[in-house]
Amino acid sequence: MIKDLSFEIAVIGGSLGGCLAAYSAAKSGKKVLLTEESDWIGGQLTSQAVPPDEHRWIEQFGCTKTYRKFRNDVRDYYRSHYPLTNDAMKNDKLDPGNSSVSRIAHEPKVSLQLLTTLLAPYVSNGSLTVMTSFRAVRAEVSDDEIQSVELQNTETKQLVRINAKYFLDGTDVGELLRVTGTEYVTGAESKEETGEPSALDRTEPLDMQPVTHVAAIDYIEGEDHTIQKPASYEYWKGFIPSYSPHSILSWYGPDSSTGKEKKFGMFDKDNDGLFALWSYRRIIDPTNFEKGFFKGDVTLLNWPQNDYFLGPIYEVTDEEAERHKKGAKELTLSFLYWLQTEAPRPDGGKGYPGIRLRPDVTGTEDGLAKAPYIRESRRIKSQFRVDETHISANCRDEAPKFFDTVGVGCYHIDLHITTVTNTFYYDNSYPFEIPLGAFIPVRMKNLIPACKNIGTTHLTNGCFRLHPVEWNIGEVAGYLAAMSIDTGKRPAEIRNDPELLQSFQNHLTQQGIEIHWPHITSI
Repeated sequence: MIKDLSFEIAVIGGSLGGCLAAYSAAKSGKKVLLTEESDWIGGQLTSQAVPPDEHRWIEQFGCTKTYRKFRNDVRDYYRSHYPLTNDAMKNDKLDPGNSSVSRIAHEPKVSLQLLTTLLAPYVSNGSLTVMTSFRAVRAEVSDDEIQSVELQNTETKQLVRINAKYFLDGTDVGELLRVTGTEYVTGAESKEETGEPSALDRTEPLDMQPVTHVAAIDYIEGEDHTIQKPASYEYWKGFIPSYSPHSILSWYGPDSSTGKEKKFGMFDKDNDGLFALWSYRRIIDPTNFEKGFFKGDVTLLNWPQNDYFLGPIYEVTDEEAERHKKGAKELTLSFLYWLQTEAPRPDGGKGYPGIRLRPDVTGTEDGLAKAPYIRESRRIKSQFRVDETHISANCRDEAPKFFDTVGVGCYHIDLHITTVTNTFYYDNSYPFEIPLGAFIPVRMKNLIPACKNIGTTHLTNGCFRLHPVEWNIGEVAGYLAAMSIDTGKRPAEIRNDPELLQSFQNHLTQQGIEIHWPHITSI
């Protein structure tokens, strides 16, 4: 017998956006459910082990009030619980990892702790129910409205039917869109479809950005932590990607800005002027802490060489999806084994056997993240779709303005090597606004996307996928569902009624959500 549960708002998927959607909906006084397929909420910050990628103004403006508080809370967490040096303790821009890609790289478990704390008051007062290890398996839809969604526990196989007024898709791959039959697109659209000058000449629904299965590692000089040789190691060692004459297991990796190969180095101190990979996504720099507290740097193996682009992990058969998920893991482990045993060193030697997997960092037995890093989701067919012509600095003379803006974001249009055409794309964009029209499906009345599944294109997803933007999207989605319930108006009606739209935008502003940029040029 299936157990029935009823809520006002059900957020299916505990991605970063899903968490914020649940937060803003519960903060609005609604009875809310948040589900998550794994046992960690937080998506790319936690279970996928990807520290924040952010724009250069993030310390001053360009994010929501809650995201800024989260960043400050990360710093305060380290100040309160870790033995920092005096300099680190006084540094108001403390970056625990002193990463080259992030201004606040930190451990996934710290993000998990802070997101759990963010939601805790609403769990405590009964507004919010969190169900981990559950995934959506089917839905009942009538008259373009979701009536219920059936969830299954990934471990016990228990079934639960969820009834709600609004359903928000907070899954990292837009799984609720598929389950409910909501119209969506995947992969690369064609020039004819979108009018984008940089789009492909043909539609390629399976041509998606690669996934990356991240590993947490540190390096202990003089010790040997070499893993068992992966079964697929020889395959990957002989794999020559289209962008390079070198093996994928080498110091050469794809460079999105050129579409060609680029040579990388290992450590900052001896990389011969090459881009140092070790500090790229470093989450612990021992120089921030009392001497001897950490034996070495802790970094995340999410480098160009372990982007897995042999196929997508959704929109294919279950068997194919599992094969590609396994392949992504094997690529990362094979690259790790190469680093430990065969990587050429500046001193003429080979290998860094002191590289050690850190299962404690990822909360897993093998030291790999709980889930692969998802760059690209299914995307709703929406009332308004953001395309390249709206945000590219090559397509327009000024930053775009949307009448229905509900947030801001900023990042290069950055596409890693794709799964069918093996192409890259990298271009300057303007700091952009996030239009409410991209949240509203063309048909479904009570479904709202809450993360990377809003109405963007394959190209523009490349800059809407980053942490501060997904956070903003999720926060807005929760407030939108709450306002729809309070007013009795559908999201489309709120967006298309000037008075309702202004009221919603005013509410967002009052909640600390920036909806316009100051006057700045392209990035």
